[in-house]
Amino acid sequence: MYIYSQFEKYKKSDFGRCPRVLCRSHPLLPIGLTDVPAQKAVKLFCAKCEDVYSPKSSRHSAIDGAYFGASFPHILFQVYPQLIPVKSNERHVPRCFGFKLHATAALARWQDAERDAQRKRLLEAGVEVIEEKDDEEDSEEEESEDELQVPGEQQRQ
Repeated sequence: MYIYSQFEKYKKSDFGRCPRVLCRSHPLLPIGLTDVPAQKAVKLFCAKCEDVYSPKSSRHSAIDGAYFGASFPHILFQVYPQLIPVKSNERHVPRCFGFKLHATAALARWQDAERDAQRKRLLEAGVEVIEEKDDEEDSEEEESEDELQVPGEQQRQ
């Protein structure tokens, strides 16, 4: 009867919902971090992301974790295997102010990191690495050469 009452509480999300976005508010289950009484308060377990959270509610933090034990969620899922959530292959999409980051920006960062790693490997192998000049440095050098020319004179080539 105890397992059935906990099953009903799980369905109603009495213990709260997972704070992670990709879990899509999956219901939490109580879990004790130890089976020894008066050691730790109850924590909350999300079966979708398989992570343990501290409860926000003060009524949950007053409950001894040994009351549920470290194996409660697993026993519940053995009794009710249909409750086991399907693992998702969905990945987090990075966003800035709600907009997706452009894929070429991520590609450019990856290429820069790979280039730096390749240079490091070459230096460790004793190979001379010729550094590229940035466009800004090239334009500054051209400006300084133009400043050296006297106005009215044509450059000889």
